[in-house]
Amino acid sequence: MTKQKTQNEPFALKKYSSQQLKDALRKMYLIRKFEEGAENCYTRGLIHGTMHLSIGQETSAVGSCMPLAADDQITSTHRGHGHCVAKGADVARMFAEFFGKETGYCKGRGGSMHIADVEKGNLGANGIVAGGIPIAVGAALTSKRLNTGKVILCFFGDGANNEGAFHESLNMASIWKLPVVFICENNKYGMSTSIERSTSIKNISDRAASYSMPGVTVDGNDFNSITQAVDTAVKHARNGNGPSLIESLTYRWRGHSKSDRNRYRTKEEINEWIERDPIVRFSSFLIENSVLDAKDVKEIEASVEAEIESAIEFARLSPDPIMSEVSRNVYTEIKA
Repeated sequence: MTKQKTQNEPFALKKYSSQQLKDALRKMYLIRKFEEGAENCYTRGLIHGTMHLSIGQETSAVGSCMPLAADDQITSTHRGHGHCVAKGADVARMFAEFFGKETGYCKGRGGSMHIADVEKGNLGANGIVAGGIPIAVGAALTSKRLNTGKVILCFFGDGANNEGAFHESLNMASIWKLPVVFICENNKYGMSTSIERSTSIKNISDRAASYSMPGVTVDGNDFNSITQAVDTAVKHARNGNGPSLIESLTYRWRGHSKSDRNRYRTKEEINEWIERDPIVRFSSFLIENSVLDAKDVKEIEASVEAEIESAIEFARLSPDPIMSEVSRNVYTEIKA
């Protein structure tokens, strides 16, 4: 049953159809199950190296990408699996990349921290803190100079807001009024250092004032709050008014990476955030507003679990790179 939209309804109900909201919930589950699957494969020795999981931050990723057009672009971070899924990536090819297989997005050369899906508008994750911010500004400059109409969404963490690249990029984007939206996913810790110990201001979004752009801090685990903030910023950018800075307050349930023992925060703090699970929060919102029911939620979760299981099997059976061709797809081939 389709409800009539009213002015007092939450933003998401006014902006998106029931199917779009169901798809958003499915993407959140897809991110959660992907991360859990990757963690399990790492524990079993199927994936080597480390990884940075975004469990607990699913709403921030999906909600931020909701207002984007199909050809809009994003740049991501070392904790970027969720951004990749939110922008429409194939989880089978993502797992293949993790497994170092030829069928991965980067032919197994990039791994967890360097997935790119240019066809879907994901210009790539980045292992360098704040490394994706100048890239986003460059992409936004390209969009403006070529008049493509594309808006660039730039994800970065709270640890990046004290890097020089952050300040230089915001300044340049503002001077040239580039179509870029800067989204700081503040999960309270840059590795093991709390935001209170590393940053002198209360809200990272306050830095926007120094560069004459709009800045806002929102609950990134609340779908309505993050989608509305990004929707406003995307329209601002697309209309030629330049960049915005959004601080998305969220929390990672796992450590910084797989080697992190979480000695800098308490179990009580972690459990408090887990009890406020953003996926449960969003699914409850959809049930309360008759978008779906509890049975629908279980069916979505089951279909996602099946997709993840199939994706892992695809990756496991995919061919390994040929050692004699290890440099292939690493450097750009210039045609004569």
